[in-house]
Amino acid sequence: MSPSAVPHSTASDHFKDDLNLSILGLGVDYPSFRNGPEALETLARRHYPDSTALNKVLSINRFTGIETRSTIATVDHPAVNRPEPPSITELNTIFRAEGVRLSVNACRKAIKEWGGNVEEITHVVSTTCTNSANPGFDHYVCKELGIRRNAEKVLLHGIGCSGGLAAIRTAANLALGLSFRHKPARVLVLACEISSMMVRSELESIHKNQEVRIGVCLFGDCASASILSNGVGVPTSTQPIYELLGWKHDILEDTEEDLGFDVDPAGWKVILSPRVPTLAAASVSPAFQDLMNSLPRFHKQNLPTTATEFDWALHPGGLTVITGVQEAMNLSPEHLRASYEIYMENGNSSSATIMSVMDRLRKDEGGRENVVACAFGPGISLEMMILKRPNLAPRVLPTEDLD
Repeated sequence: MSPSAVPHSTASDHFKDDLNLSILGLGVDYPSFRNGPEALETLARRHYPDSTALNKVLSINRFTGIETRSTIATVDHPAVNRPEPPSITELNTIFRAEGVRLSVNACRKAIKEWGGNVEEITHVVSTTCTNSANPGFDHYVCKELGIRRNAEKVLLHGIGCSGGLAAIRTAANLALGLSFRHKPARVLVLACEISSMMVRSELESIHKNQEVRIGVCLFGDCASASILSNGVGVPTSTQPIYELLGWKHDILEDTEEDLGFDVDPAGWKVILSPRVPTLAAASVSPAFQDLMNSLPRFHKQNLPTTATEFDWALHPGGLTVITGVQEAMNLSPEHLRASYEIYMENGNSSSATIMSVMDRLRKDEGGRENVVACAFGPGISLEMMILKRPNLAPRVLPTEDLD
């Protein structure tokens, strides 16, 4: 029986101390273009007349805390400079080219760090919310990488910004299945988003419907990947980046209308209600406590169990999401430093962002030994995971209450 989820509440569920699940490689690929807040204003003024809604959105755009967003093109790209926004068909063509290219690059980085051979990859778990073609983009990525045709593939859909962590959770459960059969699992986990080309679709709705749509101020492009192993057949000398200790998935009740990403003839439309930061912040503490209760090793070994004794890899859904969780969990900006840095430098790249935050955090040699990874997606869904950096000695840091 899997050591993870049992039906109903996870309050009485416990993870084994020796899941032997680890991440052996991480790769992130951002496109080369960086657009500051002024880029959106340039495009908006180029194509749309002055209006109350547009002015409000552009005002918000100046104060998101994002310095640049990584995008596959500048504001002069032909697809966003025609009389009408690009169609979903055109967006699919762009994704097939640019999304697959970014994905292949990210995967190659993760595979190179792992040091294994693509022939050893047993599963591929992928996610995106900015493409829905069939076959999925993962088919073309696997073909380009030379992954064997009978490697088992799973493409997750409908989970938006929580997708990266949900994909790692799915990969972990698949790997545990092979552990039960005493077989090796090497799972390639992939997330890719191309959001920037939907800017005209969002601006069109702002103009025609006079809606204040802040999603247009937040999102960028990225692909990220990791290699997850169940340890079977791994040389003892192999040094993991992270060990997976446990995870939690939940849905916040009656929040379906608060966060979403709806299909539209001109791409997808972001749904982001003002309640999201408050809902997200309020859900983190119960989830964290529930997850910690499912990890007996922390209690048996007298390990840290309070939020301030962990580093946090929080998906940077927006500045108020980060600061809301920071306040709710009595954290400091230092606890969330990787989330703040990625948000400021690249914006929110939806599902691909969380592995980018994890990648940034693992490079911090002065960090804490244990990490809480957390992300929110449509539903509203919550994903949380406890990770350990096995080669990092714990450090002593002040954990006093914030003023």
